[in-house]
Amino acid sequence: MGTTRKRITIAAATLMLTILAPMSAMAAPTAMNNNSNLTYETTKNNVIEKAKLLTETYGTTSLQYALIDGGEIVVSGQTGKNDINDKVPLTSNTIYGIGSTSKMMLTAAVMKLVDEGKIDLDVPVVNYMPDFTMKDNRYKQITPRMLLNHSSGLLGTSTSNATLYGDNDTYSHDTFLEQLAIQHLKADPGAYSVYSNDGFTLAEILVERVSGISYTAYIHNYFTEPLDMNHTKTPQDMLDPAEMAGIYSPFYKGQLPKENYNVLGTGGLYSTAEDLVKFSRIFTGEVKGILSSKSVKAMAQEEYKRGMWPKDSDSLMSYGLGWDSVNLFPFNEYGIQAVIKGGDTLSYHSSLVVLPGYNMAAAVISSGGSSITNQFIANELLLSALEEKGMITERKPEKSFGVPVKANMPKEISKYAGIYGGNNSVTKININTAGQMTISSLTAPSNPVQKYTYTADGNFVNDEGTEKLKFVVEKNGSTYLWSRSYISVPGLGQLAFSEYNAEKLTANTLSKEINAAWAKRDGKKYYLVNEKYTSMLYLNATSILPIHMNKENPGYMSNNKIIGANEAANRLQIPGTAGRDTMDIHFSKKNGGEYLTFSGYVYASEEMVKPIYSGKQSATTIQADGYAKWFSVPATVKGKVMTVKMPANGGFAVYDQTGICINHSVVSGKNEVVLPENGRIVFAGEAGSQFEILLKK
Repeated sequence: MGTTRKRITIAAATLMLTILAPMSAMAAPTAMNNNSNLTYETTKNNVIEKAKLLTETYGTTSLQYALIDGGEIVVSGQTGKNDINDKVPLTSNTIYGIGSTSKMMLTAAVMKLVDEGKIDLDVPVVNYMPDFTMKDNRYKQITPRMLLNHSSGLLGTSTSNATLYGDNDTYSHDTFLEQLAIQHLKADPGAYSVYSNDGFTLAEILVERVSGISYTAYIHNYFTEPLDMNHTKTPQDMLDPAEMAGIYSPFYKGQLPKENYNVLGTGGLYSTAEDLVKFSRIFTGEVKGILSSKSVKAMAQEEYKRGMWPKDSDSLMSYGLGWDSVNLFPFNEYGIQAVIKGGDTLSYHSSLVVLPGYNMAAAVISSGGSSITNQFIANELLLSALEEKGMITERKPEKSFGVPVKANMPKEISKYAGIYGGNNSVTKININTAGQMTISSLTAPSNPVQKYTYTADGNFVNDEGTEKLKFVVEKNGSTYLWSRSYISVPGLGQLAFSEYNAEKLTANTLSKEINAAWAKRDGKKYYLVNEKYTSMLYLNATSILPIHMNKENPGYMSNNKIIGANEAANRLQIPGTAGRDTMDIHFSKKNGGEYLTFSGYVYASEEMVKPIYSGKQSATTIQADGYAKWFSVPATVKGKVMTVKMPANGGFAVYDQTGICINHSVVSGKNEVVLPENGRIVFAGEAGSQFEILLKK
């Protein structure tokens, strides 16, 4: 939930992430850091304007921001609505979830244990945790460094039963090693860095094992208390929901219950913008005795260069230890090193940008919106303050590759046409002899076709001059589509991206028997059965999963290569974010139906969904396996009012025929709902829980 950093379009500006002069930032004149005569009025006004744009135009509900300079918080503010009735004001102490920005606290915790000689970054994790095992024997090579620089080779995100409403159940954390024990790796440890939440969940458990105390206790003892971060908490702390920023969803009209993301090190921390900039003082060297300067410096090194990676270019992403980038654009344009970490959960979004050599940092946290749009505000806080301090004289103009000038394309370039897989996506690339390339989405066919022109430097460029594409054959023999782009959002600024965003899929010919087995699944729906009744997934349209096969991409289910009648696996080897969150997929027969499992989730086939009893009164009981019970809404009961008498630990959700949730009882508190035509109903609870159902007109 991590926290996913994804590319935005100008229209949406929302979700679902090289140091040119390594020491130049360290040369800031000491005299320029004297803030006694600065009011930061220009910075404050600029940020108020941009923050207002986010809440009024770009889908952010509320926003909180802070700027620290030389150890002093010099700008702090908030905007937007906290509750629908506008009765609960936002303050600097309003607490937000920070998503994957939590990873920086975890990285600091690991590095503290490194400082104490209790962890060696380059000694295998199994030396500290003998009970950590996987089906893939390469797991023994994974080191703590690989967990923190995303190069462990772990599949990505195993967060079943982690994201819950008002529920701090530790099931996901407690069973995490069991999840890993049945998984394979997707790459050799250390081969390349690809965003991995699971690496940080494993690192959280490593901290607990080595320190001998809970992760929550550890960070409070060694970080939040000494740094005066009084509003930084975890779901394991006592926290009044009234202190939290209100969260909302397009699937529900009112305010949602408190969000608990129960894999703490990966993305579960709550904090404020002011607390986050207090935390940043570790990385500017202003706070001594918490981390050594050696560890702070190590965190900001170019870890991404240890493995396969595209050539250096302006980018949002260039991993350090924990950091998303250790050379962030546009600060690199000024010879300033900036490090960043962003985070996204379903409800909250955050961005922390630190200028280590200038003793400055900005933090922006929001309800709604995205970490990407928050980053624009953080950038503005820092750039504007640098201008006021005279450290930069003027803003650099926005960058572009220019309108493409068509050039003659070598014939051999045409061989790169084909089907490419990326982050949960499959695209088709066509190249004609005139040097025109088109890219169309097979997973989202309604998306517009993108067009590019071949230019003299061997790249394809779009008509606007904002994106440049090139095909690269790496040492591993795979062909990648390398994308570099500058994304400008009106009124906010510009971000840069550079990454391999897709890998060419190889042909996968199936036997008749295997092909027939998968053809039977085409067009079918599968229903989530092993999430707790408090799960946020029941509201967010992910509890019903349709299976679609594509004739243009035979041998694959989306970007997952079919390797048997009941098995598929993502074999993509893409660094960065396009290769994140891969999975092994397994189908099995049981109880007269078929079950689909991946990343700890279990889905049941349509055959397991029976019509709800159309009489006046009925009951359903959760069986010993604890799986949720799904029912369809037949024509005989559509429009009837269903009232449910629920057990103490249970809930239900109702969906219309398009799969949109119209009532999640944990969210709404309502046990009564009008049943929609051809809808679906799910009852979830502890094994043995019974639901009494009453239908009336």
